[in-house]
Amino acid sequence: MACIKTFISVIIFAFILSTNALSQTSHKLRVLVLTDIEADPDDSQSMIRFLTYSNQWDIEGLIATTSIHQKTRVAPETVREILNAYKKVQPNLLKHEKGYPTFEYLSAKVKKGLPVYGMEGVGKNHDSEGSEWIIKTLEQHDARPVWICAWGGTNCLAQALWKIQQTKPAAEAQALYKKIRVYTISDQDDSGPWIRKTFPGLFYVCSPGYTYGQATWLGMSFSFPGSNTQVISNDWLAKNIQQGHGPLGAAYPDVAYGMEGDSPSFLGLIQNGLNDPEHPNYGGWGGRYEFYTPPLSKAPDPFARPNWPVTEQETRPLWANAEDSVYVDIDRKGYKSIQATIWRWRQEFQNDFAARMTWTTRNYAATNHPPVPMLAHADHFTVKSGQLFHLNAKGTHDPDGDSLSYLWFQYPEAGTYKGLVSFKPYSSNLYDLPVTAPVVTSAQTIHFILKVTDKGTPALTRYKRVIVTVLPG
Repeated sequence: MACIKTFISVIIFAFILSTNALSQTSHKLRVLVLTDIEADPDDSQSMIRFLTYSNQWDIEGLIATTSIHQKTRVAPETVREILNAYKKVQPNLLKHEKGYPTFEYLSAKVKKGLPVYGMEGVGKNHDSEGSEWIIKTLEQHDARPVWICAWGGTNCLAQALWKIQQTKPAAEAQALYKKIRVYTISDQDDSGPWIRKTFPGLFYVCSPGYTYGQATWLGMSFSFPGSNTQVISNDWLAKNIQQGHGPLGAAYPDVAYGMEGDSPSFLGLIQNGLNDPEHPNYGGWGGRYEFYTPPLSKAPDPFARPNWPVTEQETRPLWANAEDSVYVDIDRKGYKSIQATIWRWRQEFQNDFAARMTWTTRNYAATNHPPVPMLAHADHFTVKSGQLFHLNAKGTHDPDGDSLSYLWFQYPEAGTYKGLVSFKPYSSNLYDLPVTAPVVTSAQTIHFILKVTDKGTPALTRYKRVIVTVLPG
């Protein structure tokens, strides 16, 4: 009898452990990367940043692909080299946050597509290790979406979609399509437009076409009026990422064309309180996008190359470029552009990366960790025109005991109410902010962002988004 009781106890304990494990990972996003790594050092740079956040996601695949910049080669070996550096620092990362995957787990996710360009690799007899892995990932009994971050060409994804369409019943195929969330860094082969045209219901974020000059992701590291250029300089990268930051920092290559042009594809997936991946129009570290059918750009493109295929007019809506207006205190000026939707957060996401690089070599007490914002009320609530209400961050704290700075601000582009809400009296250091709702004639949403920054080194920022619905009085 005692043996039976012991056996039952073991079974119950195992069930509790498995349930806890599921509850701990169920909130994580499933993420799969397509990378034309070796076409440009920036893919290796982005891979290193990506790995420092790998505890926040369930990484489903790291697939080496081709692109317009690298048509006949895939380089999974470079992904493995970076993983070898990650292997050396993963135990230290676990001192700071839980959940960093093992080297062995990530190595099993490294796959490769065909070493051919674009649509030449799509169709009958063009299956690859990578395209088959995408299908296998989608077929898992997991209801969570799969976020596909395309840093290069998308023909590996196109082949997976083609095979699903050709081999599965329509209802089953549609169920798989609905799991897919795509963010591509522009179009880097001719399969991207084909995907959007052939699968019009697919969730797709992109600066479409081959006009890099009209791309949101340039806000990551290119110089624009109003943007912080100091934190993307070679000196900053050497001091904060490359030198004295262990084997992962040493693996971070120098900039050739631009720093980490691919990182916006996953910056919006980081759990920072601002990002809301299912709502690209809300804005976040990866930029802001609106759902519409973008017109064919005829603007001159300084990045254009003669071997790019001709882009056709889009046949469907997608999540595409949107503008933010940003006021820069140091300039006392406002700026408006699609790239501003990313560069407005540049200081904050660069500091965050720098802190995580210190985690790779130092103990917990010797590094900084992000603050924990809290709200004294719900993050969605309703008021009436002219009503006074409060935005309150009571309970916000810092794990390192650092002093905190508070800033409440309105994000007009994210809500339906496009006017500016007046804060009077107003101080940037109020954790409790009185607000008077504007007068509206129809229900409107207003997005307020709480920005909390600690005084550690480097200073780290986290956010809370509060969406207030204002009803007519």
